[in-house]
Amino acid sequence: MQQHISSLGGNLQLAEIQFTEYDLSNGLHVILHQDDSLPVVVTSIMYHVGAKDDPKGRSGFAHFFEHLLFEGTVNIPRGEWFKLVTANGGSNNANTSDDRTYYYEVFPANQLELALWMEADRLKHPVINQIGVDTQKEVVKEEKRMRYDNRPYGMLLAEVKKHLFAQHPYQNTTIGEMEHIDASTLEEFQDFNKKYYIPNNAVLVVAGNFEIEQAKSWIDTYFGSIPKGSEIARIPIAEKPITQTIHATYEDNNIQIPMLVLAYRTPSMKNHEARVLDLISAYLSDGKSAKLYKKMVDEKKIALQMGAFNHSQEDYGMYIMYGIPMSGVSLEDLKKEIDAEIFKLQNELISETDFQKLKNKQANHMVDSRASLENIAHDLATFYLLHHEVNLINTEAQHYDTITREDIQQIAQTYLKTEQRLELAYNPKTQN
Repeated sequence: MQQHISSLGGNLQLAEIQFTEYDLSNGLHVILHQDDSLPVVVTSIMYHVGAKDDPKGRSGFAHFFEHLLFEGTVNIPRGEWFKLVTANGGSNNANTSDDRTYYYEVFPANQLELALWMEADRLKHPVINQIGVDTQKEVVKEEKRMRYDNRPYGMLLAEVKKHLFAQHPYQNTTIGEMEHIDASTLEEFQDFNKKYYIPNNAVLVVAGNFEIEQAKSWIDTYFGSIPKGSEIARIPIAEKPITQTIHATYEDNNIQIPMLVLAYRTPSMKNHEARVLDLISAYLSDGKSAKLYKKMVDEKKIALQMGAFNHSQEDYGMYIMYGIPMSGVSLEDLKKEIDAEIFKLQNELISETDFQKLKNKQANHMVDSRASLENIAHDLATFYLLHHEVNLINTEAQHYDTITREDIQQIAQTYLKTEQRLELAYNPKTQN
């Protein structure tokens, strides 16, 4: 067991998040964060399995499994999971990314034992049967229709991923292809559970108002007897560098106005470069005073919307810029204006005033990340599972504090090259 205590330096002073972490004999990693300011407790468990782990020809498996595990357990009948949570004053949810799947409950503090028992029972005794699979197939299909198929610009990220990744499974969407789910068998879902839903592929976080020794006792009681699973072989999949601009088009039946998308493949979220790209995103598009928005929406009035974001992931990231033109303005016109701002970043240091604004925005983001126990629990799990350094919750501000104006210029020069990007014309569907 280790107790981590460290102080923050630099311009940003945040209250330290204290935590205790240890391992059970079956490999489950446990992180406890005590906070008695409110009479609530968050229990969460993150599994190191996401869309990139979907079996070949079975895209959408990890996301589908997130839904499937709410069907019930040996001790919680089908349809009773949510009723049990709400009847005891709680709320819960789950989500899946390319890298991990995350489940959490928020309960009154006196219901911690219930929350731990429920998550342990879901890990040890899930009921994975045909009726659950058939039910969730319809749920996931409806979600895909709402979030992707019938949503304006809903396929933007899917199209970017498809073109930026030739080998890596990041090329697939998290929700997957419905024909893959339809073709899946019950045995395949059961095998997936056996492989990835094991204690040594997970981290359990308890955050809130509780007694540490009591929590440890309950965790040992409910999780300690769950058998350790087989070690998961993870083979790194490397992408060849992009050396020539990728040109692509996509037609969306749900839109009337085209969108320009410029996307770059970037390093892992664990790298210093990813943090610098976060600041570049804020500089270009975070708020109405950001450079791209102010120039193209407010001043020149050539765009209805402008944006840029750094989508950091475990193995690679994606830096995505997009713009929706005003009537009469071409996507080529937008691209020239965007490239002019990128050129400035690459050839001039941003002003000290703008740099300080960026640091202030990042400080505000850090403060916001501490605004709820749910955020803290999620960050503790993420820093352990994907970054392999839990104490980043206390030291990440220092990493951002070391970034210089020269770093911003150098990273823009290295990663935002025209020959290293996807240029996607996201157009309205052509009417026949």
